[in-house]
Amino acid sequence: MAPCASSPSALALSSTTTRTLLLLSSPQVGLPLALALRQRPEARVPAALFRPSTVCSGPPRPLLPELAAGAFPRAGGARGTARGTPLFRPRALMTTSQIANAAFTWGTVAVLPFYTLMVVAPNASITKRTVESSAPYVFLGLLYAYLLYMSWTPDTLRAMFASKYWLPELPGIVRMFASEMTVASAWIHLLAVDLFAARQVYHDGLKNNIETRHSVSLCLLFCPVGILVHVATKVLAGAVGRSH
Repeated sequence: MAPCASSPSALALSSTTTRTLLLLSSPQVGLPLALALRQRPEARVPAALFRPSTVCSGPPRPLLPELAAGAFPRAGGARGTARGTPLFRPRALMTTSQIANAAFTWGTVAVLPFYTLMVVAPNASITKRTVESSAPYVFLGLLYAYLLYMSWTPDTLRAMFASKYWLPELPGIVRMFASEMTVASAWIHLLAVDLFAARQVYHDGLKNNIETRHSVSLCLLFCPVGILVHVATKVLAGAVGRSH
């Protein structure tokens, strides 16, 4: 490997250093002054601070870790303490976008078993016991409260009640739903309400001996349409029963 063009030892002496050496070499100074200068503590400078001023022909040296921010403690503080700059900063486990996506996925997965049982086996005893459970509403309620807390800002109320009559306006709602966290909370809200409506449709079908599988299926994504279809099915079933 070819030698470097220059090294830290080849650094030029400053004018102050030159004058000091001339002063020490002068016969008028004497030995006491030279000894006093030698006994002064030298400033210790980390060797990592010296870098060659020119590029060597060999492979480049990697940056030393001690030159990172916070490697040298400040005066009066130790490394890693509050008074010094920390070398590593703590990071959140999940970003806001990841939390919103996870809540969206887990909320959707939580309601699917209940819809599946009401559609596949509406008259089974396991379906009747499972549908009576309050566990999905507790889970969705807690998840919704957390997402609401995470998405709440001082401008939320002003966006919801922007008109002079304290009524929601569409532009304010559109701006509010620009956040992923707000959209995720609204989705959890819809899942809880839709499941509750589907359960009411299912119970009403059992009570009146009416087919509800199509209505319950529609309640999963189109809840108002599912309720409307159930009402129409109930009216048609009543008309058919009276005709007989």
